[in-house]
Formats: sequence, C-alpha cells, structure tokens
Amino acid sequence: MRRLNSISLFSGCGGLDLGLERAGFRTLIALDNDASACESHALNFPHVALIRKPVAAVTKGELRHLIGKKRIALLAGGPPCPPFSKSRFYRKDKPRALADANGLETITGYLDVLGWVRPKAFLLENVAGLAYSVHGAALRLIVERAESLGYSVDWRIINAADYGVPQIRERFFMVGTLAGRFEWPAPGHAKDPHADLFSQGRLPWATAGAAIGDLDTEEAADDEGHYAGGKHHDLLELVPPGDNYLYFTEKRGYPTPLFDWRSRYWSFLLKLSPDMPSWTIQARRSNNMGPFHWRNRILRVEEVKRLQTFPDDFALAGNVERQWRQIGNAVPPVLAEKLGAAIRTCLEGDQGGTRDC
Repeated sequence: MRRLNSISLFSGCGGLDLGLERAGFRTLIALDNDASACESHALNFPHVALIRKPVAAVTKGELRHLIGKKRIALLAGGPPCPPFSKSRFYRKDKPRALADANGLETITGYLDVLGWVRPKAFLLENVAGLAYSVHGAALRLIVERAESLGYSVDWRIINAADYGVPQIRERFFMVGTLAGRFEWPAPGHAKDPHADLFSQGRLPWATAGAAIGDLDTEEAADDEGHYAGGKHHDLLELVPPGDNYLYFTEKRGYPTPLFDWRSRYWSFLLKLSPDMPSWTIQARRSNNMGPFHWRNRILRVEEVKRLQTFPDDFALAGNVERQWRQIGNAVPPVLAEKLGAAIRTCLEGDQGGTRDC
C-alpha cells in the first residue's frame, strides 16, 4: 500500500495515528504538550518527528522546515475536549467553549495549521458536545474557516460501538476535503441487527466480556491504590451488571431509595456487563466513577487498552494514572482505521489527487 503523508495534532499516545497508519497514512509530524503522552508516542512511533509544545507555540516556519518538499495528504487531531464536555453544564465556575482560553487557543491553533499546510483533507475529533447548540459559535468558526480555505466540510456524531469497538463511545468527527467526494464509512455493527432495515446485515455490538474476559485472573487482582466504589463499595456490589446508581432510586422501584433521580454523574457506581459493550472509558481513573468491572473492581490498564482496541503490546509511559489518561483520551484505533480508509478512498478517487502526497 502506498503511504500518504499526514500530520497529527494533539496526538496523545497515538490512538488516532495508529489507526490512520493502518489505513495507509504515514505520520510525519506529531504534536502534543503532555510529557508522558509524548514519551508513549515516541516509543510506538519512532519514525515520527515529535514536537512537544502547545499548538499555539508552533510556527509556520517550523512546520515548513520539517515538511520540506513533501506533500501532506491529511491533517488529523482532536483539540482538548473539556471546554465542550457535558461536565461544563455542572461546573458553573468554569467557562465553556470559546470562552475557555484553552478551547479558543486549541481550536484556532488547529485551524492555523490547516491554513499553513493546506493538506488534501483534514479530520477533526472532539466530544459530542461540540455539536450542541450552546457551542454553536465554535462549530461555526471551524466550518467557516475551513470553507474559506476551500474545503468541503461534513460532520457527524459517531458511536464507536457501531464500528466494532467494544465500547459505547459517541464522539464528534468532522472531515474536510479540497477535492473528491467523501463518504462516511458504513457501520458494520448494531445493538440489535434485527431491529430495523438499517441494522439488518450488521454484526451485533462487540461485548466487554469478549474483549477482556480472558484478562480477569486471580493473579492480577490488585486495584493499585484504588478501591472500587470507595465508601460506596458495598452498594457497588449490589448494582446489577450494566447499571449504575440509578438502580437505588425511587423511579427504579428500589424499596428504600438512596439517591434522587439524576442527582449524580451518570458514571457514578457504573458497572460493566460482560454481555454488552463497555460504557465510555473516561480519561480519569476514579474510586466511584466507572465503568467498573462486573466483579466490582476498578479496571486495569490492560483491560482499558482492550476496550479502546489498542494492541496488548502498545507501550505506555508514566504511572497508572497517566497511562489510563492517555488511553481514555484516545480515539479507538479500530474506528480511526475505518475513518482513515474512507478518507483515503476519497483522495484516491480525486483523479490522481494523491499524487506526491
């Protein structure tokens, strides 16, 4: 397969890059400002020129020097998501979207690099909250800047479980192309393949049990400093697999309700079911915020890697908390590969549009 050159921003440990390389891209340059993530990226992608600094500190000249005479087919990356996350609806003390200095800096930094490099296509990932109407100014900024550069833009919310990832994980993806028609990859999995005409022919969602069941050994029973559920561990043991704290509410019919309906974060006392995909893996390892293993313990990094579709031998730097954060922040490589394959198909259909890429 002929490799197409790409640049990666906000690269983290490299989940997006791994999937794109499997789809036939070659990452020339990666950028991130986190020390542990950069170390992990370097371990797994030793051929990549790695820049460790904020995107706002990168200059056009610096990128041009690293690119040389090569043509760039794709710019890919996910600007940090906290300014657009659901948590900002609860954290009234923190600004949201472009009112957050980091949100404004990273979004405009991505767009600046897009303008400097002008690749054949770009891929931008974020939390689903970027598409909320309350964040409309940020979405309009991205679309208008990209269109002013000549890109045809399309976006959608994608559930990773519909593409074979054993995890219910909805994220925002935007693709822009200078030429050629981009078609989103068709989902290959469904919660119920027999539910309707659109789901027929798909495979069932991949389950957490199939992904990590073989890792549940007595020899690896240490929670490494964390106790699942914390002071609520006894309650966690009562939660049915696939449920959360809402099990203990009046609305669910619990005889002696312990919590009000929707009074906590969804992930509070959230437990996996071996017969379902995992709930979304968060970037923070916690005593009471799941998902937890169905055996009432905190997941291990090896299990989180599987649920995010990283290979077992993918190297991670830093302590357990930092490794977890890197994996939790990543785009699942299996999903990234399918998006990358669709982008590559678009570029190859552009009447020689991949020439010199």
